[in-house]
Amino acid sequence: MTPPLAIPSKSPRAVAASVSPSSSQTLHDRLRKRESCPAIRKPKVLHPVDNEDLKLLILENISQDAVRAFQAQGFHVDHYTKAFSEDELIDKISQYHAIGIRSKTKITERVIKAAHKLLVIGCFCIGTNQVDLVTAGKAGIPVFNSPFSNSRSVAELVVSEMIALSRQLVERSHEMRQGIWNKQSKGCWEVRGKTLGIVGYGHIGSQLSVLAEALGMRVIFYDVINIMPLGSARQVNTLPTLLAEADFVTLHVPELPETINMIGSQELAQMKMGSYLINNARGRVVDIPALIEALRSKHLAGAAIDVYPQEPGSNGAPFDDQVNSWSSALRSLPNVILTPHIGGSTEEAQRMIGEEVSLALSRYLTYGSTLGAVNFPEVDLRAITAEQGNHVRVCHVHSNQPGVLKQVNEALSPYNVEKQYSDSKGDVAYLLADIADVSPQDVNKLQEMIKHTSANILTRLLA
Repeated sequence: MTPPLAIPSKSPRAVAASVSPSSSQTLHDRLRKRESCPAIRKPKVLHPVDNEDLKLLILENISQDAVRAFQAQGFHVDHYTKAFSEDELIDKISQYHAIGIRSKTKITERVIKAAHKLLVIGCFCIGTNQVDLVTAGKAGIPVFNSPFSNSRSVAELVVSEMIALSRQLVERSHEMRQGIWNKQSKGCWEVRGKTLGIVGYGHIGSQLSVLAEALGMRVIFYDVINIMPLGSARQVNTLPTLLAEADFVTLHVPELPETINMIGSQELAQMKMGSYLINNARGRVVDIPALIEALRSKHLAGAAIDVYPQEPGSNGAPFDDQVNSWSSALRSLPNVILTPHIGGSTEEAQRMIGEEVSLALSRYLTYGSTLGAVNFPEVDLRAITAEQGNHVRVCHVHSNQPGVLKQVNEALSPYNVEKQYSDSKGDVAYLLADIADVSPQDVNKLQEMIKHTSANILTRLLA
Protein backbone atom coordinates (compact mmCIF):
# COMPACT_ATOMS: atom_id res chain seq x y z
CA MET A 1 0.00 0.00 0.00
CA THR A 2 1.39 3.40 -1.00
CA PRO A 3 1.75 5.61 2.09
CA PRO A 4 -0.37 8.78 2.20
CA LEU A 5 1.29 11.97 1.06
CA ALA A 6 2.33 14.45 3.71
CA ILE A 7 1.04 17.80 2.48
CA PRO A 8 1.74 21.05 4.32
CA SER A 9 -1.38 22.84 5.40
CA LYS A 10 -2.01 26.39 4.26
CA SER A 11 -4.97 28.61 3.57
CA PRO A 12 -6.99 27.46 0.54
CA ARG A 13 -6.96 29.67 -2.51
CA ALA A 14 -9.85 31.95 -3.24
CA VAL A 15 -12.62 30.00 -4.88
CA ALA A 16 -12.97 30.64 -8.60
CA ALA A 17 -16.43 30.89 -10.13
CA SER A 18 -17.56 28.52 -12.88
CA VAL A 19 -19.90 29.68 -15.62
CA SER A 20 -22.37 27.32 -17.23
CA PRO A 21 -23.06 27.94 -20.89
CA SER A 22 -26.77 27.51 -20.24
CA SER A 23 -27.05 29.86 -17.30
CA SER A 24 -25.43 33.14 -16.33
CA GLN A 25 -25.15 32.06 -12.72
CA THR A 26 -24.81 28.48 -11.50
CA LEU A 27 -25.79 26.90 -8.22
CA HIS A 28 -22.19 26.87 -7.05
CA ASP A 29 -21.73 30.51 -8.12
CA ARG A 30 -24.62 31.44 -5.83
CA LEU A 31 -23.17 29.42 -2.95
CA ARG A 32 -19.78 31.04 -3.35
CA LYS A 33 -21.28 34.52 -3.64
CA ARG A 34 -23.31 33.97 -0.48
CA GLU A 35 -20.32 32.69 1.45
CA SER A 36 -17.97 35.43 0.18
CA CYS A 37 -20.22 38.36 1.12
CA PRO A 38 -19.36 40.08 4.40
CA ALA A 39 -21.84 38.82 6.97
CA ILE A 40 -23.42 41.11 9.55
CA ARG A 41 -23.79 38.06 11.74
CA LYS A 42 -21.03 35.54 11.20
CA PRO A 43 -22.18 31.92 10.77
CA LYS A 44 -21.44 29.63 13.65
CA VAL A 45 -19.06 26.77 12.92
CA LEU A 46 -20.94 23.57 13.69
CA HIS A 47 -19.44 20.26 14.82
CA PRO A 48 -20.88 16.76 15.24
CA VAL A 49 -22.16 16.28 18.76
CA ASP A 50 -20.59 12.82 18.69
CA ASN A 51 -17.30 14.71 19.11
CA GLU A 52 -15.44 12.42 16.73
CA ASP A 53 -12.74 13.90 14.50
CA LEU A 54 -13.77 13.63 10.85
CA LYS A 55 -11.40 11.61 8.67
CA LEU A 56 -11.30 11.98 4.87
CA LEU A 57 -9.81 9.55 2.35
CA ILE A 58 -8.73 11.34 -0.86
CA LEU A 59 -7.63 9.18 -3.80
CA GLU A 60 -6.38 9.46 -7.39
CA ASN A 61 -4.14 12.51 -6.95
CA ILE A 62 -6.97 14.97 -6.42
CA SER A 63 -5.95 18.65 -6.32
CA GLN A 64 -3.76 19.46 -3.34
CA ASP A 65 -5.67 22.75 -3.02
CA ALA A 66 -8.72 20.65 -2.08
CA VAL A 67 -6.65 18.68 0.43
CA ARG A 68 -5.36 21.88 2.03
CA ALA A 69 -8.90 23.29 2.14
CA PHE A 70 -10.04 20.25 4.13
CA GLN A 71 -7.03 20.45 6.44
CA ALA A 72 -7.68 24.14 7.09
CA GLN A 73 -11.11 23.15 8.48
CA GLY A 74 -9.52 20.73 10.91
CA PHE A 75 -10.31 17.52 9.03
CA HIS A 76 -7.80 14.67 9.10
CA VAL A 77 -6.91 13.88 5.47
CA ASP A 78 -5.19 10.80 4.04
CA HIS A 79 -4.22 11.54 0.44
CA TYR A 80 -3.11 8.89 -2.09
CA THR A 81 -2.11 9.41 -5.71
CA LYS A 82 -3.47 6.04 -6.91
CA ALA A 83 -6.89 4.51 -7.30
CA PHE A 84 -7.94 1.81 -4.83
CA SER A 85 -9.31 -1.58 -5.82
CA GLU A 86 -12.56 -2.81 -4.29
CA ASP A 87 -10.67 -5.01 -1.82
CA GLU A 88 -8.35 -2.17 -0.80
CA LEU A 89 -11.35 0.08 -0.20
CA ILE A 90 -13.15 -2.55 1.87
CA ASP A 91 -10.02 -2.93 3.98
CA LYS A 92 -9.65 0.81 4.60
CA ILE A 93 -13.04 2.50 4.28
CA SER A 94 -14.47 1.66 7.72
CA GLN A 95 -12.38 4.33 9.46
CA TYR A 96 -13.37 7.25 7.19
CA HIS A 97 -16.30 9.68 7.24
CA ALA A 98 -15.82 10.97 3.68
CA ILE A 99 -14.10 9.86 0.50
CA GLY A 100 -12.99 11.77 -2.58
CA ILE A 101 -12.39 9.92 -5.86
CA ARG A 102 -12.08 10.52 -9.58
CA SER A 103 -13.14 8.09 -12.31
CA LYS A 104 -11.06 4.96 -11.65
CA THR A 105 -12.05 4.11 -8.06
CA LYS A 106 -15.32 2.17 -7.90
CA ILE A 107 -17.64 2.63 -4.91
CA THR A 108 -19.66 -0.57 -5.10
CA GLU A 109 -22.40 -1.98 -2.90
CA ARG A 110 -19.78 -4.10 -1.10
CA VAL A 111 -17.70 -1.02 -0.36
CA ILE A 112 -20.70 0.93 0.93
CA LYS A 113 -21.74 -1.93 3.22
CA ALA A 114 -18.23 -1.92 4.70
CA ALA A 115 -18.23 1.87 5.15
CA HIS A 116 -19.78 2.00 8.63
CA LYS A 117 -18.83 5.64 9.28
CA LEU A 118 -19.11 7.03 5.75
CA LEU A 119 -21.23 10.19 5.51
CA VAL A 120 -20.53 11.58 2.04
CA ILE A 121 -18.84 10.78 -1.29
CA GLY A 122 -17.19 13.36 -3.53
CA CYS A 123 -16.57 12.60 -7.22
CA PHE A 124 -13.90 15.05 -8.34
CA CYS A 125 -15.01 14.74 -11.97
CA ILE A 126 -18.15 15.01 -14.09
CA GLY A 127 -19.34 11.41 -14.04
CA THR A 128 -20.78 9.47 -11.11
CA ASN A 129 -21.28 6.06 -12.76
CA GLN A 130 -18.31 4.75 -10.75
CA VAL A 131 -20.53 4.98 -7.64
CA ASP A 132 -23.53 2.80 -6.81
CA LEU A 133 -25.79 5.82 -6.37
CA VAL A 134 -28.89 3.89 -5.34
CA THR A 135 -27.12 1.96 -2.57
CA ALA A 136 -25.38 5.12 -1.40
CA GLY A 137 -28.69 6.97 -1.17
CA LYS A 138 -30.36 4.16 0.74
CA ALA A 139 -27.42 4.21 3.17
CA GLY A 140 -27.94 7.95 3.75
CA ILE A 141 -24.80 8.96 1.83
CA PRO A 142 -25.12 11.88 -0.60
CA VAL A 143 -22.84 11.96 -3.64
CA PHE A 144 -21.49 15.22 -5.06
CA ASN A 145 -19.70 15.83 -8.36
CA SER A 146 -18.46 18.66 -10.53
CA PRO A 147 -20.79 18.75 -13.53
CA PHE A 148 -19.14 21.51 -15.55
CA SER A 149 -15.78 22.64 -14.13
CA ASN A 150 -13.79 20.76 -16.80
CA SER A 151 -16.14 21.54 -19.68
CA ARG A 152 -13.80 24.03 -21.32
CA SER A 153 -10.82 21.67 -21.06
CA VAL A 154 -12.70 18.85 -22.80
CA ALA A 155 -14.07 21.19 -25.48
CA GLU A 156 -10.59 22.49 -26.27
CA LEU A 157 -9.25 18.93 -26.51
CA VAL A 158 -11.92 18.09 -29.09
CA VAL A 159 -10.95 21.14 -31.16
CA SER A 160 -7.30 20.07 -31.09
CA GLU A 161 -8.24 16.51 -32.07
CA MET A 162 -10.31 17.67 -35.06
CA ILE A 163 -7.40 19.68 -36.41
CA ALA A 164 -4.86 16.94 -35.67
CA LEU A 165 -6.99 14.30 -37.41
CA SER A 166 -7.79 16.39 -40.46
CA ARG A 167 -4.08 17.24 -40.92
CA GLN A 168 -2.77 13.75 -39.96
CA LEU A 169 -0.50 15.42 -37.41
CA VAL A 170 0.05 12.32 -35.30
CA GLU A 171 1.26 10.33 -38.32
CA ARG A 172 3.60 13.08 -39.52
CA SER A 173 5.00 13.59 -36.02
CA HIS A 174 5.59 9.84 -35.58
CA GLU A 175 7.41 9.68 -38.94
CA MET A 176 9.64 12.61 -38.05
CA ARG A 177 10.58 10.96 -34.75
CA GLN A 178 11.63 7.91 -36.79
CA GLY A 179 13.77 10.14 -39.02
CA ILE A 180 11.38 10.03 -42.00
CA TRP A 181 10.59 13.19 -43.99
CA ASN A 182 7.11 12.78 -45.54
CA LYS A 183 5.58 16.09 -46.61
CA GLN A 184 2.16 15.62 -48.20
CA SER A 185 -1.24 17.24 -48.56
CA LYS A 186 -3.29 14.31 -49.84
CA GLY A 187 -6.14 13.55 -47.41
CA CYS A 188 -5.36 16.65 -45.31
CA TRP A 189 -8.08 19.23 -44.85
CA GLU A 190 -8.94 22.52 -43.19
CA VAL A 191 -11.72 22.31 -40.62
CA ARG A 192 -13.18 25.57 -41.90
CA GLY A 193 -16.39 24.90 -43.78
CA LYS A 194 -16.73 21.37 -42.44
CA THR A 195 -19.72 20.12 -40.43
CA LEU A 196 -19.32 19.16 -36.78
CA GLY A 197 -21.97 16.85 -35.35
CA ILE A 198 -22.25 17.00 -31.56
CA VAL A 199 -24.08 14.15 -29.80
CA GLY A 200 -25.15 15.54 -26.41
CA TYR A 201 -25.53 19.33 -26.23
CA GLY A 202 -24.84 19.85 -22.52
CA HIS A 203 -22.12 21.85 -20.78
CA ILE A 204 -19.33 20.48 -22.97
CA GLY A 205 -21.22 20.17 -26.22
CA SER A 206 -22.54 23.72 -26.14
CA GLN A 207 -19.11 25.21 -25.36
CA LEU A 208 -17.60 23.16 -28.17
CA SER A 209 -20.33 24.47 -30.46
CA VAL A 210 -19.19 28.06 -29.91
CA LEU A 211 -15.50 27.23 -30.39
CA ALA A 212 -16.20 25.30 -33.59
CA GLU A 213 -18.19 28.15 -35.11
CA ALA A 214 -15.29 30.49 -34.34
CA LEU A 215 -13.19 28.22 -36.59
CA GLY A 216 -15.71 28.61 -39.39
CA MET A 217 -17.36 25.23 -38.92
CA ARG A 218 -21.03 24.45 -39.41
CA VAL A 219 -22.50 22.90 -36.23
CA ILE A 220 -25.38 20.47 -35.88
CA PHE A 221 -26.29 18.57 -32.74
CA TYR A 222 -28.52 15.78 -31.50
CA ASP A 223 -29.92 15.57 -27.97
CA VAL A 224 -32.79 13.66 -26.40
CA ILE A 225 -34.37 16.93 -25.25
CA ASN A 226 -35.05 20.13 -27.16
CA ILE A 227 -32.34 22.68 -26.35
CA MET A 228 -31.95 26.28 -27.52
CA PRO A 229 -28.86 26.36 -29.76
CA LEU A 230 -25.99 28.76 -29.23
CA GLY A 231 -24.89 30.85 -32.23
CA SER A 232 -25.90 29.32 -35.54
CA ALA A 233 -25.94 25.69 -34.38
CA ARG A 234 -28.92 23.59 -35.47
CA GLN A 235 -30.58 20.70 -33.66
CA VAL A 236 -31.46 17.64 -35.74
CA ASN A 237 -34.26 15.25 -34.88
CA THR A 238 -32.46 11.91 -35.10
CA LEU A 239 -28.99 10.48 -34.60
CA PRO A 240 -28.89 8.97 -38.14
CA THR A 241 -29.54 12.44 -39.58
CA LEU A 242 -26.53 13.81 -37.70
CA LEU A 243 -24.30 10.89 -38.68
CA ALA A 244 -25.15 11.29 -42.36
CA GLU A 245 -24.39 15.04 -42.43
CA ALA A 246 -21.35 15.44 -40.17
CA ASP A 247 -17.69 15.41 -41.22
CA PHE A 248 -16.72 15.08 -37.55
CA VAL A 249 -18.89 13.29 -34.97
CA THR A 250 -18.07 13.95 -31.31
CA LEU A 251 -19.79 12.25 -28.37
CA HIS A 252 -20.67 13.98 -25.08
CA VAL A 253 -23.19 11.74 -23.34
CA PRO A 254 -23.30 10.01 -19.94
CA GLU A 255 -23.05 6.25 -19.61
CA LEU A 256 -26.62 5.00 -19.30
CA PRO A 257 -28.26 1.75 -20.40
CA GLU A 258 -29.54 3.52 -23.50
CA THR A 259 -26.11 5.00 -24.43
CA ILE A 260 -23.99 1.83 -24.08
CA ASN A 261 -22.79 0.93 -27.61
CA MET A 262 -24.89 3.75 -29.05
CA ILE A 263 -22.26 3.93 -31.81
CA GLY A 264 -21.98 0.42 -33.28
CA SER A 265 -21.65 -1.14 -36.73
CA GLN A 266 -24.98 0.25 -37.95
CA GLU A 267 -24.25 3.80 -36.80
CA LEU A 268 -20.69 3.75 -38.15
CA ALA A 269 -22.05 2.67 -41.54
CA GLN A 270 -24.40 5.67 -41.47
CA MET A 271 -21.47 8.08 -41.09
CA LYS A 272 -20.08 9.84 -44.17
CA MET A 273 -17.28 8.18 -46.07
CA GLY A 274 -14.01 9.75 -44.92
CA SER A 275 -15.46 11.25 -41.73
CA TYR A 276 -13.98 11.16 -38.22
CA LEU A 277 -15.26 9.92 -34.85
CA ILE A 278 -14.21 11.48 -31.52
CA ASN A 279 -15.14 10.00 -28.13
CA ASN A 280 -14.28 11.90 -24.96
CA ALA A 281 -17.47 10.82 -23.16
CA ARG A 282 -17.56 7.31 -21.69
CA GLY A 283 -15.71 4.20 -22.80
CA ARG A 284 -18.74 1.98 -23.37
CA VAL A 285 -20.72 4.29 -25.65
CA VAL A 286 -18.70 3.12 -28.67
CA ASP A 287 -18.40 -0.48 -29.89
CA ILE A 288 -14.61 -0.43 -30.30
CA PRO A 289 -14.28 -3.63 -32.40
CA ALA A 290 -16.85 -2.18 -34.82
CA LEU A 291 -14.86 1.08 -34.91
CA ILE A 292 -11.67 -0.86 -35.70
CA GLU A 293 -13.39 -2.47 -38.70
CA ALA A 294 -14.69 0.90 -39.93
CA LEU A 295 -11.15 2.30 -39.78
CA ARG A 296 -9.55 -0.73 -41.45
CA SER A 297 -12.06 -0.53 -44.32
CA LYS A 298 -11.25 3.20 -44.77
CA HIS A 299 -14.91 4.09 -44.29
CA LEU A 300 -13.69 6.41 -41.52
CA ALA A 301 -10.59 8.52 -42.11
CA GLY A 302 -9.61 8.61 -38.44
CA ALA A 303 -10.70 8.63 -34.83
CA ALA A 304 -9.73 10.10 -31.46
CA ILE A 305 -10.43 8.07 -28.34
CA ASP A 306 -9.83 9.31 -24.78
CA VAL A 307 -11.99 6.86 -22.80
CA TYR A 308 -12.19 3.06 -22.78
CA PRO A 309 -14.45 0.33 -21.35
CA GLN A 310 -11.62 -0.83 -19.09
CA GLU A 311 -8.78 1.48 -18.06
CA PRO A 312 -5.53 0.83 -16.16
CA GLY A 313 -5.68 1.74 -12.47
CA SER A 314 -2.50 3.84 -12.30
CA ASN A 315 0.02 5.70 -14.43
CA GLY A 316 2.71 3.48 -15.91
CA ALA A 317 0.45 0.43 -16.08
CA PRO A 318 0.26 -1.27 -19.49
CA PHE A 319 -2.58 -0.57 -21.89
CA ASP A 320 -2.63 -3.92 -23.64
CA ASP A 321 -4.87 -6.82 -24.59
CA GLN A 322 -5.17 -7.90 -20.97
CA VAL A 323 -6.98 -4.61 -20.26
CA ASN A 324 -9.12 -4.69 -23.42
CA SER A 325 -8.87 -7.61 -25.86
CA TRP A 326 -8.68 -5.28 -28.88
CA SER A 327 -6.05 -2.83 -27.51
CA SER A 328 -3.20 -3.90 -29.79
CA ALA A 329 -5.43 -3.79 -32.87
CA LEU A 330 -6.57 -0.27 -32.04
CA ARG A 331 -3.02 0.90 -31.35
CA SER A 332 -1.82 -0.37 -34.75
CA LEU A 333 -4.22 1.74 -36.83
CA PRO A 334 -3.06 4.89 -38.67
CA ASN A 335 -4.53 8.32 -37.96
CA VAL A 336 -5.99 7.24 -34.63
CA ILE A 337 -5.32 9.46 -31.62
CA LEU A 338 -5.31 7.54 -28.32
CA THR A 339 -5.06 9.46 -25.05
CA PRO A 340 -5.28 8.19 -21.44
CA HIS A 341 -8.54 9.81 -20.28
CA ILE A 342 -7.07 13.34 -20.16
CA GLY A 343 -10.15 15.29 -21.27
CA GLY A 344 -10.40 17.18 -17.98
CA SER A 345 -6.72 16.94 -17.06
CA THR A 346 -5.66 20.57 -17.06
CA GLU A 347 -4.40 22.62 -14.15
CA GLU A 348 -7.37 24.97 -14.47
CA ALA A 349 -9.98 22.21 -14.55
CA GLN A 350 -8.51 20.25 -11.66
CA ARG A 351 -8.26 23.38 -9.53
CA MET A 352 -11.89 24.31 -10.16
CA ILE A 353 -13.08 20.74 -9.62
CA GLY A 354 -11.14 20.58 -6.35
CA GLU A 355 -12.67 23.82 -5.14
CA GLU A 356 -16.21 22.94 -6.23
CA VAL A 357 -16.41 19.43 -4.77
CA SER A 358 -14.44 20.22 -1.60
CA LEU A 359 -16.86 23.10 -0.95
CA ALA A 360 -19.86 20.79 -1.37
CA LEU A 361 -18.39 18.14 0.94
CA SER A 362 -17.45 20.71 3.58
CA ARG A 363 -20.92 22.27 3.52
CA TYR A 364 -22.51 18.87 4.04
CA LEU A 365 -20.17 17.79 6.83
CA THR A 366 -20.38 21.09 8.73
CA TYR A 367 -23.86 22.43 7.88
CA GLY A 368 -25.82 19.47 6.50
CA SER A 369 -26.47 21.14 3.12
CA THR A 370 -27.11 18.78 0.21
CA LEU A 371 -27.38 21.38 -2.55
CA GLY A 372 -25.86 19.85 -5.69
CA ALA A 373 -26.14 16.20 -4.59
CA VAL A 374 -26.85 13.86 -7.50
CA ASN A 375 -28.60 11.04 -5.60
CA PHE A 376 -30.19 12.88 -2.70
CA PRO A 377 -32.89 15.44 -1.88
CA GLU A 378 -31.44 18.96 -2.11
CA VAL A 379 -32.03 20.61 1.27
CA ASP A 380 -30.43 23.67 2.86
CA LEU A 381 -31.10 26.11 5.72
CA ARG A 382 -29.64 29.51 6.40
CA ALA A 383 -26.71 29.40 8.76
CA ILE A 384 -26.95 29.48 12.54
CA THR A 385 -25.19 32.65 13.61
CA ALA A 386 -22.44 32.86 16.20
CA GLU A 387 -24.68 35.01 18.41
CA GLN A 388 -27.25 32.25 18.72
CA GLY A 389 -26.56 30.24 21.86
CA ASN A 390 -27.51 26.61 22.46
CA HIS A 391 -28.72 25.88 18.97
CA VAL A 392 -28.60 22.42 17.43
CA ARG A 393 -29.05 21.45 13.78
CA VAL A 394 -30.78 18.12 13.21
CA CYS A 395 -29.78 16.30 9.99
CA HIS A 396 -32.17 13.38 9.59
CA VAL A 397 -32.05 10.99 6.62
CA HIS A 398 -35.02 8.64 6.57
CA SER A 399 -37.07 6.40 4.34
CA ASN A 400 -39.67 8.24 2.30
CA GLN A 401 -42.82 6.95 3.98
CA PRO A 402 -45.88 8.38 5.77
CA GLY A 403 -45.78 9.38 9.42
CA VAL A 404 -42.09 10.27 9.72
CA LEU A 405 -42.53 14.00 10.34
CA LYS A 406 -45.09 13.26 13.03
CA GLN A 407 -42.59 11.08 14.91
CA VAL A 408 -39.74 13.56 14.49
CA ASN A 409 -41.84 16.53 15.53
CA GLU A 410 -43.00 14.69 18.62
CA ALA A 411 -39.34 14.29 19.59
CA LEU A 412 -38.76 17.99 18.90
CA SER A 413 -41.94 19.21 20.60
CA PRO A 414 -40.31 20.20 23.94
CA TYR A 415 -38.03 22.62 22.07
CA ASN A 416 -38.37 25.71 19.92
CA VAL A 417 -38.00 24.68 16.27
CA GLU A 418 -36.75 27.87 14.62
CA LYS A 419 -36.67 26.54 11.07
CA GLN A 420 -37.23 23.24 9.35
CA TYR A 421 -37.12 21.97 5.78
CA SER A 422 -37.68 18.52 4.29
CA ASP A 423 -37.60 17.05 0.81
CA SER A 424 -37.53 13.60 -0.78
CA LYS A 425 -36.03 11.89 -3.83
CA GLY A 426 -37.21 8.40 -4.63
CA ASP A 427 -37.09 6.21 -1.55
CA VAL A 428 -34.98 8.64 0.50
CA ALA A 429 -36.06 11.78 2.35
CA TYR A 430 -33.97 14.34 4.20
CA LEU A 431 -34.92 16.78 6.96
CA LEU A 432 -32.97 19.71 8.37
CA ALA A 433 -34.20 21.47 11.51
CA ASP A 434 -32.63 24.12 13.76
CA ILE A 435 -33.60 23.78 17.42
CA ALA A 436 -33.11 26.56 19.95
CA ASP A 437 -32.25 26.37 23.66
CA VAL A 438 -31.20 22.74 23.78
CA SER A 439 -29.15 22.05 26.89
CA PRO A 440 -25.97 19.97 26.55
CA GLN A 441 -27.64 17.31 28.68
CA ASP A 442 -30.53 17.01 26.19
CA VAL A 443 -28.48 16.82 22.99
CA ASN A 444 -27.59 13.13 23.16
CA LYS A 445 -31.08 12.25 24.39
CA LEU A 446 -32.64 14.09 21.43
CA GLN A 447 -30.34 12.36 18.97
CA GLU A 448 -31.20 8.92 20.35
CA MET A 449 -34.92 9.64 20.18
CA ILE A 450 -34.74 10.58 16.50
CA LYS A 451 -32.41 7.69 15.68
CA HIS A 452 -34.96 5.27 17.05
CA THR A 453 -37.84 6.48 14.90
CA SER A 454 -39.16 3.76 12.58
CA ALA A 455 -37.87 5.14 9.26
CA ASN A 456 -34.43 6.33 10.42
CA ILE A 457 -31.49 5.80 8.06
CA LEU A 458 -28.96 8.25 9.50
CA THR A 459 -29.25 11.02 12.07
CA ARG A 460 -26.58 13.61 12.84
CA LEU A 461 -26.76 16.52 15.25
CA LEU A 462 -24.50 19.52 14.69
CA ALA A 463 -23.92 22.07 17.44
